[in-house]
Amino acid sequence: MTTAAHGVLMDRVYRRQKHIYDITRKYYLFGRDRLIAGMNATPGQRVIELGCGTGRNLARIGAVWPQVQLHGLDISREMLGLAGEKLGPRAVLAVGDATGFDAAALFGTATFDHVVLSYALSMIPDWQGTIAQAVRLLAPGGCLHIVDFGDFGGLPRPLSALLRGWLRLFHVTPRDALGTVAARIALQQGLDHTRCNGPLRYYRMIVLTRV
Repeated sequence: MTTAAHGVLMDRVYRRQKHIYDITRKYYLFGRDRLIAGMNATPGQRVIELGCGTGRNLARIGAVWPQVQLHGLDISREMLGLAGEKLGPRAVLAVGDATGFDAAALFGTATFDHVVLSYALSMIPDWQGTIAQAVRLLAPGGCLHIVDFGDFGGLPRPLSALLRGWLRLFHVTPRDALGTVAARIALQQGLDHTRCNGPLRYYRMIVLTRV
């Protein structure tokens, strides 16, 4: 799928959903606040979320870690409109494809201290390219924080299959190879790598750190 086609699809998906997105997603996008609480951001650090959607996570990051510099990128103009209303001048937002964009041109900086991918990889066709792009954005000592669906290994198989089918209705595909791909990229790039699973392996969290 081309960047333009994916942007059109996401706008179509969220044109109506955007009004109930934050209310409904809190019931099944688990682990987001756990990721934010563990960021250990300090004042002045640059934070960017790729696939920032409505700006919910950026607003939370700004509340938990005051005085950080917030940036957000999303391919959907529909979602960015809501994010802009929510965050105002608190964040710099831009439309773009997470698999490849000119950060310096869009945000005035080429690197960031924290890059966040929260339930975005399961919706981006070239999700592996997105991880590679996120790693390129890391400043020395910077961290890439990922939270996304796990393999549902702790759920009964029929329930896992039902959940996967339901997610497909929203163009969401859990990336079962996410842990393997992240570990490979960490090894290739000389990054520190940690990961853990949420309850019932419903979600997974991965942190890649440039040392």
